[in-house]
Order: sequence, then C-alpha cells, then structure tokens
Amino acid sequence: MPFAEKIRRAARERARRAATQLVHRGWGVVREAGAISAERPGPLRFAELGAFTKLAFPQGTIFNEQAIAVGCYCIIGERVSVSAGFAPGLQLGPEPIVRIGDGCVIGRDSNIVGHQSIVIEDNVWTGPSVYISDQNHSYDDPTLPIGKQWPRNESVRIGAGSWIGTGAVILPGADIGRNVVVAANAVVRGTVPDHSVVAGAPAKPVRRWTEAEGWQPPIRTAPPRPIPEGITHEQLVALIGWDLRLPTEAAGADGAKDSDPDPVS
Repeated sequence: MPFAEKIRRAARERARRAATQLVHRGWGVVREAGAISAERPGPLRFAELGAFTKLAFPQGTIFNEQAIAVGCYCIIGERVSVSAGFAPGLQLGPEPIVRIGDGCVIGRDSNIVGHQSIVIEDNVWTGPSVYISDQNHSYDDPTLPIGKQWPRNESVRIGAGSWIGTGAVILPGADIGRNVVVAANAVVRGTVPDHSVVAGAPAKPVRRWTEAEGWQPPIRTAPPRPIPEGITHEQLVALIGWDLRLPTEAAGADGAKDSDPDPVS
C-alpha cells in the first residue's frame, strides 16, 4: 500500500474516533441537562417532587403532572412514562392520583398510568418495561367498539420494599403487600400478601415467608454474605456508591450518633 494511502486511512480513522467521542460526550451533556429534579424541574410542575430525586433524560410521556407526587431519593429511569388521566390538560382535583414514595427506583421504559389512585410505597424497585395501571377497558356491550366503552377503574397499591420484575403488568385492583417479589412477566391482580413471591399470568404465590416457618419452599441459593462487623456507614456508602437510607432513617442514625459516643453505623 502506498505511503500516502496509509496516511489518508490513518487520518480518516482518527477523524471517526474523534467524531464518536464528540457524539458521546455531547449526549452525556444533553442527558445531564435534560434530567428533571426538584432543583431543575424544567417545564414540569409536579404536585410533589422530593429532594435528590431525578427523572433521567429522555423522559417518556408525562402529563397532568400536577396530579403526580414523587418522593425523595427516587430514580426514574429513561423513557419512563407517568401520566394521570387519559389526556393532557385535565383538571383532576386537589389530591394526587399517582403517588410514588421515597427511595423508589422505576426501571427504564416502564409505564405508570393512573386515573383513580396508584400508590407506590417507599423503597419499591422495578425492573425495566413494567406496566402499572388502575384502569381497564370494558367490553360489556358487544355492539360497541371496546375503545369507545366506558372504562373501569380500581385503585392500585404496591407495598413498601417490594420488587417488581422486568416486564411485569400490575392490573387495576392489585393490592400488593410489603416486601413482595413479583417475577418477571407476571400479571398481577387482586391481593398479594406480605413477604411472598408471585409468578405467572395470572400471578400466583410460589413462595411465602412466615415468622414460624421462614421461607416455604426454602430458598435454594446461598444467602448473601453479611456485612462485616464494625464497618462504618461511610465505608458502606463508599462500597455501594450511594446512601440507601431515607432522610428519616438518616436523621435517626445521626441522632443515635449524638447519644452514643462509639456507635457501630
């Protein structure tokens, strides 16, 4: 290959690399600038938007945010749609229709669509592509298109500390207890008791915890290694990367430090 051609190829390769770096750096700047938080809400005016909560950019469809309340220390992933009502510009009353508690994580591409009441309590985490709605189409009249029939609403609650797996669907009327695991692609309706694992479509309990018997059937995998004794809270934050405590828990811990001269955080 002629020397001049080698020079041209090397120059083109350097230019392609520089362009790739420029695009990624530029997209990083756009993502940071487009993220929504209480300090930088952009055009959105939520009923509540807690401190240290961030809605990643690009956001999904968000309308009637005046009827949506989001707690503090939440992470709302990219392309997550959160809406109240069935169309923008509705007057939905003084109380929020969609409530997301403190410390929640909503996975990317998820959809939360509220019309009557959706309550997601503290520390609920979801995988990507989860769908939560409190409204179903009705099909009572066989002569009328289903999309034109008046829908049915039933309130939805997801209890504190629960985990909703990838692709799960939470249907109207679902009342999910505390620390519940909803398996990937499960379809949940009705009441789910505390400390249980549900799977399938429709979802059914496959494991349950009670104080008397523990987990039944027993968990087959080994438990995670316990936190080493004597590790401080600051060391744990450094290991994980962020503070998992809610502000009320942090305040309690700070109070304990004031009263205990040698605490184990």
